[in-house]
Amino acid sequence: MAEFVEAVKKDELKDGTMKSVNIAGRDILIARVEDTYYAADNQCPHMGGKLSRGKLSGTVVTCPLHGSQFDLRNGQVIRWTNFTGFLLKVSNIIKACKPITTYNTKTIDETVNVEI
Repeated sequence: MAEFVEAVKKDELKDGTMKSVNIAGRDILIARVEDTYYAADNQCPHMGGKLSRGKLSGTVVTCPLHGSQFDLRNGQVIRWTNFTGFLLKVSNIIKACKPITTYNTKTIDETVNVEI
């Protein structure tokens, strides 16, 4: 059964920032956009890049390896890779487009908790 687990203190993240945390043996990305906190797998399903090392623009995180983009609200793929032409076709054959797993969050007092 899923339960909420403390991930970070609210003041550890400024607006528009993200970080990696280990929760129950999982590498989880925590991001703050305005006063909303998001949690998702920190590993890009394209080539395994650490999303927390990428760029955050609103609720869209961009992988630092090949520019894959995902919406942290629901894990939806915005862009699978920044490859074009032949490289894009080969990449899609090797690795099918896949969203990231997202997790519910809630704040309790001064902590951000993630449902695992």
